Amino acid sequence: MDQDDVALKLSRDEALVLFEWLGRTDELTNHFGDLVEDQAEQRVLWDLTCLLERELVEPFEPNYEELVKQARSRVRDDD
Repeated sequence: MDQDDVALKLSRDEALVLFEWLGRTDELTNHFGDLVEDQAEQRVLWDLTCLLERELVEPFEPNYEELVKQARSRVRDDD
């Protein structure tokens, strides 16, 4: 890892919830268009989506929606 890199650590559940949100947001806003002020922000969001896609197998599972539902439940605050 380069000294200019930043490493983030997510649980698998957090990664899956984030991946789902990024994908849904990208589709709903026509490629993040309504959310970004600068194309660099859009690039970072796309890159993050790609990094998550490389790590996760769940998006390719037939029960993906159920897996996301379960992950959300585990990530949610208890209150």
